[in-house]
Amino acid sequence: MVVLIGWGLGACNGGETLGGPPLAGFAAVAAGAGFACGATPSGVAYCWGDGWYGQLGTGATQTNSTTPVPVAGGLTFTALTAGSNFACAVTPSGTAYCWGGGQLGNGSTAGSATPVAVAGGLAFTTVSAGPFFACGVTTSGAAYCWGGNGAGQLGTGTQTGSLTPVPVAGGLAFTTVSVGGGLGGGGFACGITTVGAAYCWGDNIAGELGIGTTTGPQNCFSVSHPQACSTTPVAVAGGLTFRAISAGSGFACGVTTSGAAYCWGANPYGQLGTGTTTGSATPVTVAGGLSFRAVSAGASAACGVTTSGVAECWGVNSDGQLGTGSTTASTTPAAVVGGLTFSGVSAGDAFVCGVATSGSAYCWGANTAGQIGDGFAGFDATPAPVTGGHTFTALSVGGGAACGVTPSSTAYCWGMNSDGQLGTGTTAGSATPVAVAGGLAFTTVSAGHAFACGVTTSGTAQCWGVNTFGQLGTGTTTSSATPATVAGGLTFTTVSASDASACGVTTSGAAYCWGANFRGELGTGTTNGSATPAAVVGGLSFKAVSVGGQEFACGVTTSGAAYCWGDNLYGELGTGTSIGPQSCGGAACSMMPVAVGGGLSFGSASTGNGFACGVATSGAAYCWGVNVNGNLGTGTSTGTATPAAVAGGLSFSEVSAGDGSACGVTTSGAAYCWGNGSSGQLGTGTRTSSSTPLGTLGGLGITAVSAGGGFAGPGFAGFACGVTTSGVAYCWGANTDGQLGTGSIGGPALVPTRVAQ
Repeated sequence: MVVLIGWGLGACNGGETLGGPPLAGFAAVAAGAGFACGATPSGVAYCWGDGWYGQLGTGATQTNSTTPVPVAGGLTFTALTAGSNFACAVTPSGTAYCWGGGQLGNGSTAGSATPVAVAGGLAFTTVSAGPFFACGVTTSGAAYCWGGNGAGQLGTGTQTGSLTPVPVAGGLAFTTVSVGGGLGGGGFACGITTVGAAYCWGDNIAGELGIGTTTGPQNCFSVSHPQACSTTPVAVAGGLTFRAISAGSGFACGVTTSGAAYCWGANPYGQLGTGTTTGSATPVTVAGGLSFRAVSAGASAACGVTTSGVAECWGVNSDGQLGTGSTTASTTPAAVVGGLTFSGVSAGDAFVCGVATSGSAYCWGANTAGQIGDGFAGFDATPAPVTGGHTFTALSVGGGAACGVTPSSTAYCWGMNSDGQLGTGTTAGSATPVAVAGGLAFTTVSAGHAFACGVTTSGTAQCWGVNTFGQLGTGTTTSSATPATVAGGLTFTTVSASDASACGVTTSGAAYCWGANFRGELGTGTTNGSATPAAVVGGLSFKAVSVGGQEFACGVTTSGAAYCWGDNLYGELGTGTSIGPQSCGGAACSMMPVAVGGGLSFGSASTGNGFACGVATSGAAYCWGVNVNGNLGTGTSTGTATPAAVAGGLSFSEVSAGDGSACGVTTSGAAYCWGNGSSGQLGTGTRTSSSTPLGTLGGLGITAVSAGGGFAGPGFAGFACGVTTSGVAYCWGANTDGQLGTGSIGGPALVPTRVAQ
């Protein structure tokens, strides 16, 4: 597939029209067969994926790359294309260069792992590489092609191949040409003339020429095995006026000047987007009534970008190439998940790449050779950021923001930042991860509401963000947009931040809390707040403590006993009652730890907004407290003041309680969520709530999950994040402030979506 590099409307192969100046990263990407290439706004080219034939352009062969590597030669390009096993690009002076396997247009059948100039001295505006042949359009509008020609795909009136560019017959003036793979074993090409008429030539076994028949107008290959073809351009039927066109594998698609998308040719997987699997030898309207800027036809699937920047895909989906979060095929356009807006997309062989309006490149689908470019193996059914993306060892979701720690102990945060809770030194929010300032090395981090805390490798607790109630633990109520050391000189192993208070556990197992204390949530035996760590009474030795959004906390002792303290309005202390044991401002509470009922032995516990959940040493999950949204996971919406078993009989390794919903990870690495799903925070692909655990979509191997989003009430919708076994972070749910870290702000992600680099 080919893309133009630049601003405004530049349609070329695949119709990848780029609109708006890229802000950073890539200006264009092109997806081929197992590899992709992209170019920066300054025209520097990078490629990634399969490099067996030297198609990455680095000078090496038989070497793949899972991340972008620079194309050798120091050239800059204005247009770029990726084909079967080679790539081509056009320099600002109009010279075309190709690299990889044969069909390089330089008069030789030898491949080259670095760019070589296409012969003939022609000045091109665009070039398109396909299956073993290529075509380009010169500055005068003449089309030239080179490579194999068994199906007449060079358009010269013969079946004779050429190692150098030869003119396409007919004397037509083109604005763009796109080459694709013919189902007859050859290839075909389509182009748009300066008046918007579409012409195609080459293989026609599936009606991919769009002329209304699959039986001619000529026969190619051999007398004994004739196949329908045309060795010269023939007009696509229907009298439509096109502004973009793209040739795929046995089918083609185009966008008319009115924004309507049409496709024609083979359709066994619904790649024509009509709602059926019936092929058509004439253009048929893509269903849905969407208005497209561009469309790109790949191998049995197609994608387009609407005038609002939404990416829609249809056709086969065995490798997740539709980007919907599943592998379910679709015969009509299905929106790519993640809430990203795109300037262009390019559909390749079982994978797709696109450039977001932010300038970041994303790919999804098959990843057998690293062609997604994210630095990881395995297919991805949701857009993955090119050039890696961070890997995380720990992750925490708060109110409108999230934070994580990388294997190098660097802390990153993303989302809302009105109070400096991202720790960057500013109050500017970010829809992608940004490094916490100060250069500190962290082992863990916890995101609360408008503030966050972390523990450094030396055991020092650091907090940043709002500090109205002393929740930063610094001894003052002065807020800080960068990490500030928690007072007291204590050495911590864990820390937990919540609404307006925080708690931590020291290396000796003692629990300390600081911040607001309206309901006794500091566990000190009083309701007096503290701007420095205050010891939790009772002399218990804890493994970890979790602070919830309804002014309460719970912890698990070294012996596995669970204790809670603070607010008990909903029975969230788990003591069997919601009417005591003390009163804090007229509300039921406990100002000191009280044992959770049921006699269970817990491995971990997590507090949410008015409820808590824990995992017993048996692997069974239990929840207690408020249950308006089915967040206890019991199959009902009835609350309980004692631990109730989560339905389903699943064995969990951990569970996380959020705001009206909860998520857990099973011992097999599957993520399940339950409760309120109105913002997609269950990750099931819908906004449907559930009172029992539902598996999140995507088939990801999750090692840790964190649910949150609403400690301050309904102003913050729920979301969740998880870390896979390879350390990749995914988030799903509300994204009003960029808290999913995908690079966009706006609509929710209903399935797990990769956090950007």
